[in-house]
Amino acid sequence: MKKSILLLTFSFITLSTLAQGRLTKGHIQLNAGLGTSGWGTPVYVGLDYGIHEDITLGGELSYRSKSEHFGNSKYKSSVTGIGINGNYHFNRVLEISSKWDFYAGLGLNYYIWNYENEAYKANDASDIGLGAQIGGRYFFNDNLGINLELGGGNATSGGKIGITYKF
Repeated sequence: MKKSILLLTFSFITLSTLAQGRLTKGHIQLNAGLGTSGWGTPVYVGLDYGIHEDITLGGELSYRSKSEHFGNSKYKSSVTGIGINGNYHFNRVLEISSKWDFYAGLGLNYYIWNYENEAYKANDASDIGLGAQIGGRYFFNDNLGINLELGGGNATSGGKIGITYKF
């Protein structure tokens, strides 16, 4: 697993240095897609706002759920994630083409957990998580692109893939 992550990261860095899709100061981009986890398939939506030519601040909402059967009992769990993040975009420093965007950053996330079965139901607003992410985007045109991000400490821990739209 570590070798796969290292190879994927190295490949991504190599591809990113060939190309740049900078979000300029004062502009917004919308991100949406699916995540990976060992516990359900998360969906997410987020916004990034350019506060500097190399820095964005953003927010993200995510949701995932899972149902399981143990014997005659059915258990259902879900988690809603609410997070903020900051990313540094390496495009200008690495002189990457405008079709690509390579970034890394930190996030602060709050989770709302729900558990239920036939006899028990609980809403447990638990845990704040500090996470880190590294990712990139490829833009098909000036506004529309795909994104791939690896990281942890949020409700889509592991990775996510989706679309990006710049306003």
